[in-house]
Amino acid sequence: MIIKKLLATAGALAIAATASLGVTSMAKAADFTIKVAFLGSPEDEDYDGSMVFKDYVESRSNGRAAVEIYPSGQFCGNEKECLENLQAGTLEVYITTIGGFGNVFGPGQVLDLPYMFANDRIAECVFDGPFVNELRSGVLANNIPMRLMVVSNTGGWRNFANTQKVIKTPEDLKGMKFRTIPAEIQQELVRQLGANPTPVAWPEVYTSLATGVVEGTKNGITDIMNMKFPEAGLKYMTLDGHAYMGALWWYSDVAWKTLPDDLKQIVFDGMNHLKTVTRAFPMRRQIEAYEAFKAAGGQIYVPNAEEKKKFQEASSGMRKWYSDKFGSEWLDKLDVAVKQCEASTNAEFAAANQ
Repeated sequence: MIIKKLLATAGALAIAATASLGVTSMAKAADFTIKVAFLGSPEDEDYDGSMVFKDYVESRSNGRAAVEIYPSGQFCGNEKECLENLQAGTLEVYITTIGGFGNVFGPGQVLDLPYMFANDRIAECVFDGPFVNELRSGVLANNIPMRLMVVSNTGGWRNFANTQKVIKTPEDLKGMKFRTIPAEIQQELVRQLGANPTPVAWPEVYTSLATGVVEGTKNGITDIMNMKFPEAGLKYMTLDGHAYMGALWWYSDVAWKTLPDDLKQIVFDGMNHLKTVTRAFPMRRQIEAYEAFKAAGGQIYVPNAEEKKKFQEASSGMRKWYSDKFGSEWLDKLDVAVKQCEASTNAEFAAANQ
């Protein structure tokens, strides 16, 4: 309860820090309008972060820029439509998952390779470092008019959850039918672990679990509880943490080029405030979600180091699969970034432990 209150307070303070700067009235119409669209609901962290971004940009620009927020598909009804508007410059800001990004820039699927990040600190270190600058440049160099601003989180980590049994090792997955998104990389991971991938649209997952079309899914706990999957028979969850659920926030490069440099700086700084909020809120919400899962009769299993290593070994072929499709350039870049972040976080601990 104490942790819950502290996290809630931290989130409130993050919003209040920028809300205190809010512009109470606009003396004149804004020179620039920045439209922020996403498919999630106003209850999601995307909305919380967007509100912080809006307040920061409008206040720091002294009303020269106005931010309009369109949740729940209000501006564009699906990802294809949203990305088309983003690239055309009729939408300024949009968020994609790693899977959605991979559909636009194939090599970007490197971020979905399993067990690349040991924990949140390593993942956030990578996504706050030079690797993101390289990724931004790589996308733009491929004539994709989307400018990567920040990488936050959308629901924690992907884990294996199912209706049948406790999964402790990859052997327990053999023959099971697991729901995946249409992305090849996610289907291949399930296949390499010995299970059967079954692409199912998100709105149909509940019914597919309830009817046995699939026996499991790869999702974070907040998504599982928001969709009431335990009511469809989902009872077992293994916290293998095979993928960090990154959220990539984009600014239309067409629209970006119309901004004066001082507003670009304000927008970029505002995006970093957004990142702080959208990383913290999923962690807070996971606490409640795990408690609700257990209260609904769910069982949570945490693999030990030996079991976790078995998952990593069983999926090691994913690196070759990726390199065969996209080459090794981005995998090599990510490996370097991960190693640098592991070294820096280890050094921080060593210094703190002296």
